[in-house]
Amino acid sequence: MRQAAATTARDRADAQAERLVGTYADMILRLSYTYLHSTADAEDICQTVLLRTMTRAPRFSGPEHERAWIIRTTINACKDLLRSAARRTTVSIEAAGEAEAPAMPDGTVADAVARLPRDQREAIHLHYYEGLPITQVARVVGTSEAAVAKRLSRARQTLRHTLGGES
Repeated sequence: MRQAAATTARDRADAQAERLVGTYADMILRLSYTYLHSTADAEDICQTVLLRTMTRAPRFSGPEHERAWIIRTTINACKDLLRSAARRTTVSIEAAGEAEAPAMPDGTVADAVARLPRDQREAIHLHYYEGLPITQVARVVGTSEAAVAKRLSRARQTLRHTLGGES
C-alpha cells in the first residue's frame, strides 16, 4: 500500500515537472538571457527557478498568478547571480593579455535591446516578448504603471535612434 502511494506521488511530481518545463522553460530561458547574456547562466537560472517551484510548492490563485511568480522568481535569481562574488572575479592585468577591440554591433533589434539599460530591457522583454500588459509588468517589477510606460517610451526612443529609424 505504501509503495502504491509513493508511486502515485512520484507520478504526480513527474507530471507537475513536465507541465512546468513545457509551460515555462522557454520563457525563463529568454528572460534570463536578457539579464545575463550567457546561455549557460540562463540554463542554470531556468533549472533553479523550476526546482524552487517544485520544492516550495507555492499555492497559486490561478495561471496568471503562477506565471507572475515565476517571472518574479526568475528576475530575482538573475539579479542574485549578477550580484554574486563568482561573477566579480578579477585577474591581474598581465594575466589578461592583449584585449581585443569590441565587435561592432550588427544592428539587429535583439542586439539593440540587449544594450538597453536593465530597467528598459526588462520592460521591453516583459511587454513585447512575453506579451504582458503594462499593468502586469508594473506588478511584476514592483513599480508604477507610469514608470513602466516611461521606460517603454525611453526604450523605444533609444531603439529608434540606435536602429536608424525616424525620431
